[in-house]
Amino acid sequence: MTHPERQLFTVTVYSENCVGLLNQVSVIFTRRCLNIEDVTASASSVSDIHKLTLTTWADRPTMEKVVRQIEKRVDVIRAFLYTDDDIVYQEIALYKVPTARLLETGDVEDIVRHHGARILEMTPEYTVFEKTGHPWETEALLDSLRSYDIRQFVRSGRVAVTKSPVEYVDLFLEQQEQRRRRIIDGLEC
Repeated sequence: MTHPERQLFTVTVYSENCVGLLNQVSVIFTRRCLNIEDVTASASSVSDIHKLTLTTWADRPTMEKVVRQIEKRVDVIRAFLYTDDDIVYQEIALYKVPTARLLETGDVEDIVRHHGARILEMTPEYTVFEKTGHPWETEALLDSLRSYDIRQFVRSGRVAVTKSPVEYVDLFLEQQEQRRRRIIDGLEC
């Protein structure tokens, strides 16, 4: 028996901004022994609708079941499943390095240019770099800064938009509104 191939999936969940939704969604992943690699939450393009973006390694059949379970949550408007080919995505990373170490070598400009980073803040005590990119790009800068006695590192979760010219949650909401109107029109007759 062959096992389905594991790959990195991105799940986007649209909902009203409800307390406890992340917990409800994470329980669905936990029950299937799936580790959430990263998670972000933000407002979406639709007024009063928030977007939760999660990534995990799994096979497609498992993830399709997970998405169906997520959509059964009362607070969820709609959930979608994507692979990296379906989306445009980035993350942001911040790095804090002692300024004295950077100035000893004089490599600050080379580091910034080579990695496409930028300096957010430079004080006599520390320098904070920012890098936006894919995980392997933010990791490459982290590896470069290790020799400078890096003090802090933090990376956001994935932020993503689909490559599709259609916003599927908009279509879904429009269909629901049309359905609601048909029901109301049917009641008024």
